[in-house]
Order: sequence, then C-alpha cells, then structure tokens
Amino acid sequence: MDIIKGWVNEIRDMGGIKFIILRNKKGLFQVTLPKKKVSHEIFSFVDKLSKEDVIVVEGSSQQGKSRDFDTEIIPEKITLINESETPLPLDPSGKVKAELDTRLDNRFIDIRRPEILAIFKVRHSLLKHARDYLSNEDFLEIHTSKIISTASEGGTELFPIQYFEKKAYLTQSPQLYKQMCMAGGLERIYEIAWYFRAEQHNTTRHLNEATAIDIEMSFIDDEEDVMGILENLIHTTLKGVKEDCIAELNLLEVELKVPEVPFKRLTYDEVVEMLQEKGYNIKWGEDLGTEGERILGKEMENQGYEYYFIKRYPRNKVFYLQPEGKYCRGFDLDCKGIELTSGGQRCHEYDTIVERIIEFGLEPENFKDYLKIFKYGMPPHGGFGFGIERWLMEMLNLNNVRECILFPRDRGRTTP
Repeated sequence: MDIIKGWVNEIRDMGGIKFIILRNKKGLFQVTLPKKKVSHEIFSFVDKLSKEDVIVVEGSSQQGKSRDFDTEIIPEKITLINESETPLPLDPSGKVKAELDTRLDNRFIDIRRPEILAIFKVRHSLLKHARDYLSNEDFLEIHTSKIISTASEGGTELFPIQYFEKKAYLTQSPQLYKQMCMAGGLERIYEIAWYFRAEQHNTTRHLNEATAIDIEMSFIDDEEDVMGILENLIHTTLKGVKEDCIAELNLLEVELKVPEVPFKRLTYDEVVEMLQEKGYNIKWGEDLGTEGERILGKEMENQGYEYYFIKRYPRNKVFYLQPEGKYCRGFDLDCKGIELTSGGQRCHEYDTIVERIIEFGLEPENFKDYLKIFKYGMPPHGGFGFGIERWLMEMLNLNNVRECILFPRDRGRTTP
C-alpha cells in the first residue's frame, strides 16, 4: 500500500475516469480513478474536493499511461485533511499568471508552485556545498551580533532601532566582527550572514535585508589568497548543485555552467581604459556604475567569461582595505555584468588603520572598540562578503532578486 500526502493541484473529470494531480515537496503525482476499478464512494468523493485541499491518498502504484507521469496511483482510500477556501488569491498551478507583488503578498501559496520550490531547493544545495567546501578548507562557522551601537563601518545607511533606553542599529555586515575573530586567533572563519542596509533603492537587484557568505582568513600574503578561496568555492559549489539539482534545473530551464578556475583577472585601470574606449564616460577613481558594469559584462561574455575579478582599485574604495600607493588591495567579483562580491586584504597595523579612518573623513574616537583589536597582535588577513540572492539570481537567470529569498524586504515591503 502506497501513501501520499499533499495538496490538490488539479482535478480532471473525463466522465468514466477522473484524475487528481496531487502536489507535495517531492513534486506532482497522478491519482487515477477509473470508474470500473474504484469504489463508487471514492469516485463520487472527488467531486467534493477543491484545489489546494489537503488530502491523503492510500492505494497501489502502477505504470502510468500518461506521458507526464511514469507512475500513477489507483486509490483505495482518500481522506480530506483540511479544506481550502475559494477563490484562491493566486493559482499555484501557474496557469493563471500573477504579478510579483500579488505573489509576494501570498508567498505561502506562491512557494507551492513547483518552479518556485525549485529555486529554494537549489538555494539549499548551494549553501550545503558552500559549507562543505569551507569546512574542508578548515574554516569555522560563527555567528555574530546583528545589533551595533554605532555606525561602525562609517556608513549612514543603517536602520536605527530602540534598544531599551539607548539607540542602536542593525548591522550592515559582520565585517568588523570577522576581523575581531582574526585578532582572536580563529584564523579562518565564515558566517551565513544577514545584511541590513537602509539604502533608498527600488531596483530588481537590491534588497534591504539580504544574506551572504562571509569569510575571513589570517596569515595571507595578499588578496590573491582570498580570491583563490572564492573562485574555488564557486567552482565546487556549482559543481555540487549541478549534480544534486538535475530535476530542479530542468524545471527552471537552466543549463548550469561550472566555470573553470582560475577566473579571469582584470585591474581597475584596465577596466577604466576598456570602458573609455567604448565611449562610456568614466574618470579614474570613479565607481564603475551599473551601466559600466553592464558594458564590461558584455565584453567579458564576448571573451567567454561569466565570472571575472576586478582588482587594484583606487585606495578610496573602503577604509579598512590595505593601501598600496594610490591603490588598495581590494577586489570585486562580477558575473555577467552584476557585482556579486567585494573583498580584499584588510589593514592589520594600528597606525595604518587609524590613518585610513582619518583619510575617509571619519573620527577615530568612534572606532575605539574596533581599533583596540589592532593593538595586541593582528596578523595579515582578508576576506569577502558574497551575496547569496544575487548569486542565485544570476545562476538561475532570474529577473528579480526578490525571487531568491523567501520573504523579501525592500523599500516598500515589510510584510508578510
């Protein structure tokens, strides 16, 4: 006796035979009810069912006659567990299209759709293989506080919160805590981290609450050590996802490419020169901008590269990156014209980090707790923060980053 539990995805009445398409986390199943093979009670019971009712089917499996299902279940018993109201806020079968806002307003129904569930199965596999890779590379998983007392990274785009009698903020990233762990001798750490950024964006690429794979590692020679971990993380993870998620990738019509390592490396100077040659208005020292990234992505695609590094940025990129003349030892990783990651070698000497804070127009007094870690023996170190939703969006060729997190938070959305 086979037992299958799930939701009624569809009901088909062909007169002498009826079908229930049942859906659960494992996929779609066909329940076949030939009038001559099932009891009158079961055959008529189907008429009482509605879409999205929760049912249990007990019966025997046999080879399916439909091209869509290898097997079918002939039921001996159908139990209605819970009824669904009608009409539905949206159609989980996907036959009736719904706007993204409608889907997100009813996310609990939206994720019943097999293709939406497939996104989060891929996300699960991605994180599983990322964790496995980092563990094998001797990284320790940590969790850092998401509440901070000051705008410790020097940014103003923070969410303030009332913390008892004091004002506090939601942290932008675990960056400074990761560096404290390097001072503490943990040497190699990672966190599946939450980012909270009060940026006034309203684009298909930005979220105000996002997740990332953050790592930090000590005793490096330079940023190339960090880049090596990142490119091998991507290579290994994509290889694992491709093996694990064959059905999900087929459903999403994605042919996943596993990039060869090492990735293409470009310097900031080379990128600026390339963009200027293509007529893009950019001066040395300026941010590449969305359009510049897009143009660069197209050029890299023409050269056969999806993933590529940009390194040797101007020293004004971020205050905690190790300076080197007019440059710093920072890098970005882009994929098809979208920035996925920023990272690099950090400052590790007390005098250097103080000078950098002042250079960026910040007040060292506001960084007392942070600066303390550089006074008692800080090794050379570096790391990165790798946005999970953007990576998933590019990996699966999705059009909106909101598809890649269960309950997105953007400038206008705080529910459900």
